[in-house]
Amino acid sequence: QVQLVESGGGLVQVGGSLRLSCAASGRTFSRIALGWLRLAPGKEREFVAAISQSGGGKVYADSSKGRFTISRDNSKNTVYLQMNSLKPEDTAVYYCAVFKPVYGDLSSRVSDYEYWGQGTRVTVSS
Repeated sequence: QVQLVESGGGLVQVGGSLRLSCAASGRTFSRIALGWLRLAPGKEREFVAAISQSGGGKVYADSSKGRFTISRDNSKNTVYLQMNSLKPEDTAVYYCAVFKPVYGDLSSRVSDYEYWGQGTRVTVSS
């Protein structure tokens, strides 16, 4: 099974930026589409962004559009989430996960993702 390790979280001020990384192992990285999801205190898990196998397809949650950018470097088996203009409501544990469907377009459905990593915590302070 694929193993995912997130990193890059931390404490940042409102309006600041962070770049999260998701390093994958145990499966051919270029064959899988991955997404970022998050869990905020007292809330359900929420979709953030996803990227296709080749990197040509991307899906963003409405809350992420214009602020977050997902990318991947298959040579490094890593997916990134560049987060700019951070808001307090972005505070959450961010997870990387594998998009399950073998065929079909990327979705924003949390249930379509599996093999979640351990997460990396992002705290945005005002």
